[in-house]
This record gives sequence, C-alpha cells and structure tokens, in this order.
Amino acid sequence: MKVVEKHPLWLRIVHWLNVPFLSLMIWSGLLIYWAYSAYPGFFPTWFYLAFHLDHHLADGLAVHFTVGWLFVLNGAIYLFSLFRSGHWREIFPNKKTFQELVPTILHDLGLKAEAPPTGKFNAAQKLAYTGAITLAVLGVLSGFAIYKPVQLSWLTACFGGYKGARLVHFIVMISFCLFILLHVLQVIRAGWNNFRAMVAGFEVENDAP
Repeated sequence: MKVVEKHPLWLRIVHWLNVPFLSLMIWSGLLIYWAYSAYPGFFPTWFYLAFHLDHHLADGLAVHFTVGWLFVLNGAIYLFSLFRSGHWREIFPNKKTFQELVPTILHDLGLKAEAPPTGKFNAAQKLAYTGAITLAVLGVLSGFAIYKPVQLSWLTACFGGYKGARLVHFIVMISFCLFILLHVLQVIRAGWNNFRAMVAGFEVENDAP
C-alpha cells in the first residue's frame, strides 16, 4: 500500500467551513420563509411545527445576514485559492468531460463494468462541483438583490426584478439541499478512503493487482 496526497489544506478548510455556514444559511432561510410563503405547497405548516421553525423571523434574519457574510468571505477565499493554485484545471469541465459523463453515470449505476479513465475527479464530479460553485454565486448575487433592491437596483434588474431574484434565491436553496443529499450519498458509496482524503488530505492505495 502507498499513501497518495489528494486534497490540499486550504481546500479542506474551506470545504468543512461550508458545512456549518451552508447549514445555518438554509436553516435561517426557512425561518424567514415561514413569515411569507411566496411559493405555497413546498413547506406545509406541520413541517415548521415539527422542526420548531415557526415564529422565529427575527432570529432567522439575524443569523442569515451574519452567517451570509462569513459564507461570502469563505467563498471568496476558495475562488482566489482555486485560481491561484491552478486547482480549477482539475475541477472545471471541458469537452472531454461531457463525452465521459454518460459512461461515468452508467458505471455509478452499476450498468457499466468499467469506468472511463479519470484524473482526480470524474466527469460527474466535475459537473456537480462546478454546479455547486455556480449555485453559490447565484445565491449570493440574488441574496444581495433581495437585501438591497433599491441601492442595487441594477443587480435586481438582472434577475428580472425583486420577484425574479426571490425565485432564483429559492431555487438555489432547493438545489443546494438536493446537492447535499446526493453528495452525502456519494461519499457513503465511495467509502472511508474517500472521506479520509477530505479530512486528512491523503488516500491509501493498494499496490496489489
């Protein structure tokens, strides 16, 4: 067996900081959404009562605006480090990524015996992680458009107005919930070695054929 370096320290730090930041953002967002359900049917009354999310608008606003700045700062550090280190070449999709996407998915579903050759990340991972970055950017921009619709009227207009920005913000939240669910399932499926790489920064590979 041999130890192979997988993820640098800066990547592991920003990744794990995103866990509490994003969790608090979603939780506080639900506290705010309770006060005005712009899209009825998504979260019924029993949902708020079961998780004690009702009548906490002030708490939701305070947490959302406070943690939001930490989320933005962490994201800025991630993007700066992503391009400074050249890690973006490993994670951003290219023409080959789309060619390998279907075979990769078929392999993950157990419908194809061999997976296409990959680097540090396969085609599905590249698209998923790039999609998560895109969601984060849209979430932040639409959040600012909702928070300051007058001062940032040009930004709000880019989303088609206040209602458009609010809809994008809501879709981002739902999409992040789905991404987190799939991400956790994939981590469980990949096993301990993959999880250890994001904690300690290395994987253990077996030299035996």
